[in-house]
Amino acid sequence: MRKITKSRRGMLMATAASSVALGLSPASAAIAQDEEAGPTEVITVTGIRAAIESSIEAKRESTSIVEAISAEDIGKLPDVSIAESLARLPGLAAQRVRGRAQVVSVRGLGPDFTTALLNGREQVTAGDNRGVEFDQYPSELINQALVYKTPDAQLVSQGLAGTVDLRTIRPLEFGNRSVSLSASYEMNMNDQLNADYDDTGYRLTGTYVNQFADDTVGLVFSIAHQNTPTQGEKYEICNFQDLSGNNGPECFKMFSESRDLDRTAMLGTLEFEPNDTFNASVDVMYTEFTDGGVRRGIELATGNWLGGSNSGISHQTIEASNGLVTAGTFSNVFGVVRNDVQERDAELFSLGFNAQWRPFDNWEFEADVSHSRVERTALDFESYMGFAEGGWPNYPSAIDDVNYNFNGNRYRFNSSVGAGYADPSLMVLTDPGGWGQDGFNKTLNTDDELNALRLSATREFAQGFFTSIEGGLYMTSREKERETIENFVDLASGNGAEAIPSQYLMAPTSLSWVSNIEVPAYDPTALLSDGIYTLRPLNPAFIVGKQWRVEEDVMVAYGQANFESQLGDVPYFGNVGVQVVQTDQSSSGPASYFDPNLNTSIVLDTPVSAGDDYTEVLPSLNVSFELNEDTYLRLGAARTLARARMDDMRASVSVNAPDATVCSVDPVSGTFTYTPPSDSTRSCLSGSSGNPFLRPYIADSFDISLERYFGDGAGYWSIAAFHKEIDSWVFGSVPFTVDASTAVDDIFGAGTAAANPGVGDARFSAAENVNGGWLRGMEFSLSLPAEVFLPEMFEGLGMFATYSITDSEIQPPTANSPITIPGLSETLGNITVYYEREGWEFRVSNRWRSDFLAELPDFTGQPDFRSALEESVVDAQIGYEFAEGPLDGLTVQLQANNVFDERFGTFVNGDERQVRNWEEYGATYTFRLSWRR
Repeated sequence: MRKITKSRRGMLMATAASSVALGLSPASAAIAQDEEAGPTEVITVTGIRAAIESSIEAKRESTSIVEAISAEDIGKLPDVSIAESLARLPGLAAQRVRGRAQVVSVRGLGPDFTTALLNGREQVTAGDNRGVEFDQYPSELINQALVYKTPDAQLVSQGLAGTVDLRTIRPLEFGNRSVSLSASYEMNMNDQLNADYDDTGYRLTGTYVNQFADDTVGLVFSIAHQNTPTQGEKYEICNFQDLSGNNGPECFKMFSESRDLDRTAMLGTLEFEPNDTFNASVDVMYTEFTDGGVRRGIELATGNWLGGSNSGISHQTIEASNGLVTAGTFSNVFGVVRNDVQERDAELFSLGFNAQWRPFDNWEFEADVSHSRVERTALDFESYMGFAEGGWPNYPSAIDDVNYNFNGNRYRFNSSVGAGYADPSLMVLTDPGGWGQDGFNKTLNTDDELNALRLSATREFAQGFFTSIEGGLYMTSREKERETIENFVDLASGNGAEAIPSQYLMAPTSLSWVSNIEVPAYDPTALLSDGIYTLRPLNPAFIVGKQWRVEEDVMVAYGQANFESQLGDVPYFGNVGVQVVQTDQSSSGPASYFDPNLNTSIVLDTPVSAGDDYTEVLPSLNVSFELNEDTYLRLGAARTLARARMDDMRASVSVNAPDATVCSVDPVSGTFTYTPPSDSTRSCLSGSSGNPFLRPYIADSFDISLERYFGDGAGYWSIAAFHKEIDSWVFGSVPFTVDASTAVDDIFGAGTAAANPGVGDARFSAAENVNGGWLRGMEFSLSLPAEVFLPEMFEGLGMFATYSITDSEIQPPTANSPITIPGLSETLGNITVYYEREGWEFRVSNRWRSDFLAELPDFTGQPDFRSALEESVVDAQIGYEFAEGPLDGLTVQLQANNVFDERFGTFVNGDERQVRNWEEYGATYTFRLSWRR
């Protein structure tokens, strides 16, 4: 239950300006001031309506252009993932990973361009770069999420696209003792694709809030545990090839994937407020996250992919349409059966201490210290089976004939071997593709740590144009390290092939959703632990680009003046400020060199270390005009930045063989000869690397928003437009010159660089800062309660809808055409219809987005950007809350996510029929019981 006190127009303006200056919630300050003046009307609302009104209130009273999500009650955000809730807001979209929303794009800019905060504190990321994976944060523990689309100077951790601030309960502000418990049962409609993994799971949540010592001490403790299954049908075309003048599939991969997501999260807040002048609080969050499982299936090489062209594969085209082969037969196909284990473990720890002190009526001082750290380990273990070792070139009987047909969305296959692939008397552990390995084992480790200190002072003014002035200092130190350990998997016996012992076999896995094939099922980690498999290390020189450490020390000095005045009879309020951002960045990593004498790459003795520092000045201005009591015109202008991706900033390098026309070593005398090149594009050494000298992405942003509020707190519409003039962009692979003197000495001997001036000027290819372009769009929002235009009998019915249009043009000088920004969908939207009355609640939501550039890991673990298909995801829920009797406080709810089993897919060549990968994870149904006292 929540009480909203409707305030006068002038009072709202004053509280909005002063509360932002103090770093407090505008809603809380408005309510506190209203209590002093005496309420004129009290409206009690609960559930969905309360959440909508709270979100609208936060949007209305902000001095910036923001979007907000509020929980209906403790632990009752309406979605399984906070990312799904964020994706319903105008201008925001989520990319799904394994069927669930994970990362968020804001206004067409991908996850790396958005900063995530927890209670105002910057957070580290479990991914390889800067984009926050929001599935690390259980929605049950989040009380509110604010998305700042226009920054102000006191928002020190701002992103180029926006800033997402996840907020938890403040126990003293909450003001009541409360116990909340919930239990959920989950079921996936794809059933058990693999016999050793369940299709059912559960979620358990508990929250305790209380106040002690005459309401001077407040406590919140929450714990959330979940075990969520995913059952994925994954189909992939490795590439497309020319088949009789038409594009046709070059390799088929199909997997039945089963996983379990186990996550335990604990949140605690202790707050102390002995009097009106001092407040201190400590926030702690710990999350243990495991997402692991298997994928079992088959890989069929039908062209040049992975040596398939050497097998005498023949193809007969049956049908083609508009340049795409839609039906055909491949003969002499070999099959590589795979049992792969994929596991991802992460531990997130966040700690923050905040103290606010008001020694005088018009002064406030604040100190905030925080620590955030995440450690992640990811395992990818591949195991192969086939009819024989190197079956396709050496054993004519170990072949298959595959018919395929295109059904308008994807291909379906029919194999002449079919279920025979699951026959353990025919299949053996081996290297069926002749790749020189019986499997592959890769472990990726990431460690990200951030420490921060913020100090600020605020001076308030009772009269005049300025209501307050705030200044402060914000310092962070961040270190992120990435390493990978990669091994070939061999049979320990040394034999070319071995039958799998029967004790390891499970029920076969079917691929009936896409073919007539079945494959054997077993656990390859058991084969490794029991000594049937052994590991053979991969040459570390081949993976130096995956090993790096990036360090950043950032200091932000800021000042902000908050103002309030009147233009004619139109009140206005806002802020103007500036940040001075000083960044000291560095990176270190290994270096490899391809030695032509050894015909292989080697790791150089001396690691590479480099870095730079720079200073940027970021001004900002926000003005809100209150055209009348319910209508606001907001203007925003700011210069913003986003630091470059960390893998682009890596120092690790791969050095090619030397250019013999520039430098060489006499094979007899060993004498080194250097001839300065006349062509500036040539150098003794060259290669590929990261770029530790990268400057950030920078944009000048301009925003305008018109907002109209109605319907007694639950209704509003808004129209917003934005334009980002991008001054600096980080682009792809650009040649640039670096000092490689240390590598020259490592390769050719100490002193070589000093004796040959200029030899260390090496040409490398890496990401580089280039001129940017522009990004612009419009956003429309409507919250419409039915009582505004329908009779009273429809009270409780309502609708919330958003629609966004975004466009961009970024033309780097080295690109042939404008590039596509990762995460940008030209159109996206959401519509939610809800009904809540007399304890009943019903809600159905549909969010959609047009095609976009998605980031996926390739088979080496490196980022791969692919065009993703448009998608439309429908969720629904129905529930009943008991308000009296022995069941008072109990809520029963049934929820369905991804009702129509919307696929996630990517395509190539600008043709949505040429699907690279297609994933379906089925609908998930959840039955939930929750209780609160």
